[in-house]
Amino acid sequence: MSSSSLPWCLLVVCVLTVVQIYAAEEPKVLKVFNLHATDLHSSLLGTPDAYVEVFRAYGFLGRTEVKNNNHDPSWKEEFSFLNARENNILRLEVYDSDVLFDDLLGTCESSIKIGTWQHKCFLKTGGILNYSYTLEPLQ
Repeated sequence: MSSSSLPWCLLVVCVLTVVQIYAAEEPKVLKVFNLHATDLHSSLLGTPDAYVEVFRAYGFLGRTEVKNNNHDPSWKEEFSFLNARENNILRLEVYDSDVLFDDLLGTCESSIKIGTWQHKCFLKTGGILNYSYTLEPLQ
C-alpha cells in the first residue's frame, strides 16, 4: 500500500465507524408540549397575536395556532419527531402575527436530553415562554 492511500483508508474506517455507531443507536421520539407564555409584549402598541414555531436540529416540526390579543397565551398543540438524538438542538421561536410581517419576539434553544424536562425561556422583547419536552426510546 502506498503512503498516499493510507489517509484515504483511515478516512473510510472512521466513516464506517461513525455509521455503525448511529445505526446501533436506539431510535428516540422527541415530543414537545405544554407551551404557554406570560407577559408577552407586542412590537407595536397593542396586544400580541402570538404563535410558536418549533424546530429540531435542522428540521421544522410545526407551528401553533395564533392566539389573538393575548399577553398570556397557551397552546394545545403537541409536536413529535422520530429519530431524534440526544444533544440535538430544540429551538422554539415566538412570533407576533401582523398584517405585513410577523415580528420575532424571541427564540429559545436547548440541547435535548433523555427524559422529560420543563423549560422557562426569557424572550428578548419581554415575556416568558414555558414549554416541556420528552425524549424517549421508540416503543
